[in-house]
This record gives sequence, structure tokens and C-alpha cells, in this order.
Amino acid sequence: MSPTSVTKLPLVFVNVDFATLFVIAIVIWITSEIVGGRIIPSFRRHGSKVQQPRKGLNVIAWLGWVAFVTISVNVAALGVALLPRWVYFFGIAALLIGVSVRQWAVAVLGRYFSNVIGIQENQKVVQSGPYRLVRHPSYTGILLIQIGIALALQSLVAIFATLAVFGLAYGRRMLNEEKFLIKELGSDYTQYMNRTKRIIPFLI
Repeated sequence: MSPTSVTKLPLVFVNVDFATLFVIAIVIWITSEIVGGRIIPSFRRHGSKVQQPRKGLNVIAWLGWVAFVTISVNVAALGVALLPRWVYFFGIAALLIGVSVRQWAVAVLGRYFSNVIGIQENQKVVQSGPYRLVRHPSYTGILLIQIGIALALQSLVAIFATLAVFGLAYGRRMLNEEKFLIKELGSDYTQYMNRTKRIIPFLI
């Protein structure tokens, strides 16, 4: 491979140290999803079941992730519309910030957090921590993670793929989740919606 062709590839594919950092960040994220997003909330529920779960939207979210990863990795490997190398560092930072935001949201929601749309017995509207500013901070974290991966791959196409996939998969999920919570939690959630944004404080 010539020097010219190497410089066209994303930094993570040609620099061992940066590739290692990227892998470490991904491992931290996946570990946080398993431990913080599944194991700990399960223990905190003490066997309480999630009522009226709606699992179908999980499939859409997973398909969205498959589409995002497939598009992002392939276009980055092909060297299509690459961004400057320094963007990589912003990507790693955004990924780790996204993990922190998501786990903060999960921790504040506590026993009420689940990976399906549903409610638990005596569930209330949580309005502390990140929920003071946005209704879906865990999805804010996911968006930051996806943007971080796209930036770390230095791919402009991946960034557009992130916005499209997130908008389609999680946009629909948020709308369905809000309709469900309005039905189950009533005016408390409606009032909460009136004073908060969905994923970006004061904007969206």
C-alpha cells in the first residue's frame, strides 16, 4: 500500500495507538450497557416486572444500529468523504461523554429503567438529574455515542448516517414512548413534557 493510499484511510485503521484507544472506548461503552443498563437495573427492581412492555421498537433500534455500523465502517474503510485527523479526538471524547450521559440517566431513573417501553408498579415521573432538562437523556447519550463513533472514524458520510438512522429509529421510539407514558402517567407527564425538550436542552 502506497503512502498516499494510507493517508486516505481513517486514523484508527493506520495508527495502532489510536486504534487501541478506539477499541477501549467501545469496550467501555458495551460494558456500561451490560452492567449499568441491564444488570444493575434488574437488581434494583427486586423482581418487579415491567408492565405492558412494547418490545417491537427494540427491533427497529437494533436494525438502526446494524445499518449505522455497516454504513459507517464501510464508507470509512473506503476513504469516502473523510474528515481531518484531529476530528478523531473529538469523536473519542463525544463517545465517552455519551456513555457518561446515558449511564447518568439510567442511574437517576433507577429501578424504573428498562430496555423496553413500559412502566412499573407505582412509577412516578422522574424529574431530577438530566431529566430536569430533557425527557430522554439516555437517548441523548446514544446520539452522542453514535456521533462519537462517526467522528472517530473521521467519516462525514457516517455523521449523516447517524442523523438519519437515529432520527428514524429513535425518533419513532420517543414518540411512541411519550404516547404510552401520557396514557399511563396522565397529567403529570403532560406537564413535564410542556416544560422540557426531548434530547437537547432548550432546543429539541
